[in-house]
Amino acid sequence: MENILVVIPARGGSKGLPEKNIRDLCGKPLIVYSIEVARAITSDDNICVSTDDKKIIDTVEKYGLHVPFVRPAELATDTATTNDVLLHAINFYEKKGKIYDKLLLLQPTSPLRKAEDVNGAMELYRDDIDMVVSVTKSHAPAVLCNDNLEGFVESVYNKKACGRQALPTYYEFNGAIYVINIKALKDKGLGGFDKRVKYVMPRESSVDIDDIYDFMLIESIIKNR
Repeated sequence: MENILVVIPARGGSKGLPEKNIRDLCGKPLIVYSIEVARAITSDDNICVSTDDKKIIDTVEKYGLHVPFVRPAELATDTATTNDVLLHAINFYEKKGKIYDKLLLLQPTSPLRKAEDVNGAMELYRDDIDMVVSVTKSHAPAVLCNDNLEGFVESVYNKKACGRQALPTYYEFNGAIYVINIKALKDKGLGGFDKRVKYVMPRESSVDIDDIYDFMLIESIIKNR
């Protein structure tokens, strides 16, 4: 697929898990899992790893993928937004004469995501929506609770303690796949998207790495596959 820009954002500074994006996961750096999925979707010319970190650049280029630019320092801070990072990448390619209609955002922290999942999400994409976003079914509504005005714990959704099966189906964003309408991104920004379509992924492919415990869980899943 040639008319899609794949962006893999990989900032160097990770406070929760230092050097997370290039940490070895069952024999290869974490970021490589996303690169392999991207390569199953399109050619290297359409894959952009956006990073500010020399170690990440060296790791990615060791695997044969050229990193087209070093992300500016102002886009590599704790306050920099994904929206700004994506627009920066789009602008870089447009200045080179490469115009894309849609963008596939693959975060390195979802190594269990498969190419089949990405293809499934892209099949749902239409020009009249803002984004296709991956989700997984949530069990949280059955157990979510807080204190009421009297200071007693009560369920937020499961008011009658009727069991998970009796509740409506709710979903959680899993951070794995975003197929984004570039025109909508320019016009509205990610925060303004109101036409989002879900692509449902299984729980076993939806673990997102935020800390060492997530990393250990994914490591165990991969080893036992």
